[in-house]
Amino acid sequence: MTLDDPRFELRLAQSDADLRAAQRLRYQVFIEELGGDGPLVDHEARLERDAFDEFFDHLLLIDRQQEADPDNQVMGQVIGVYRLLRCDMAERAGRYYSEDEYDLSALKASGRKLMELGRSCVHADYRGSRAMYHLWSGLGAYVVEHDIEVMFGVASFHGTNIDAISEPLAYLHHTHLAPENLRARVLEPHFQTMDLMPADQIDPRRALKAMPTLIKAYLRLGGFVGEGAFIDHSFNTTDVFLLMDTKMISDKQRTMYTKGWRG
Repeated sequence: MTLDDPRFELRLAQSDADLRAAQRLRYQVFIEELGGDGPLVDHEARLERDAFDEFFDHLLLIDRQQEADPDNQVMGQVIGVYRLLRCDMAERAGRYYSEDEYDLSALKASGRKLMELGRSCVHADYRGSRAMYHLWSGLGAYVVEHDIEVMFGVASFHGTNIDAISEPLAYLHHTHLAPENLRARVLEPHFQTMDLMPADQIDPRRALKAMPTLIKAYLRLGGFVGEGAFIDHSFNTTDVFLLMDTKMISDKQRTMYTKGWRG
């Protein structure tokens, strides 16, 4: 996949060095910025990693104008990443990553071609730029290439104080709950309802303003949410399950997110 912007390179990780570069950026965002942790996180080497990394494809956005990280030996600096797991890759892994938190029975029984997304992040210096657009452009190319029908994954609110985000969670529950035949649900021991206030008491503008950019991007493309939120104390986040039926994306929306790449 080739971008029209010559400054940036967009490709899948091809080597251990590429993977380390992705894990280094994830460490900067999820560990240093957001205060997360995990059993396989390497604090000495500053790598955020887990047992699923070997099964995923890793989409990398590289700024060619920045010096390479000498530890990773990647030409240019990796400034954006996305982790992609198709259904055939999940079979090899034994399950989807998010099955630790969610019951995916309805999705898996749908007979659709599924892909799980995760670990999406952009370097702090590039937020508000076209970096996330470039990543979505590459994601669109990948979806077309592999004929993906349903994308899903987890997006997070920072922090674990439910009271502080009760309105945006309730807004998602009342207005964007997925159809039952595709609806994932937080596993019972961890279930946190998102039905936290009546629909007629919600200010939609205020609720949307309180949402992370990634969640709003999915909603603009017609995305849905699963039932319930998951409070992830290890990553200091409150997680929401998001899914998108790619067949429901309009031609205009599809063009918007794929026009920046060639082949």
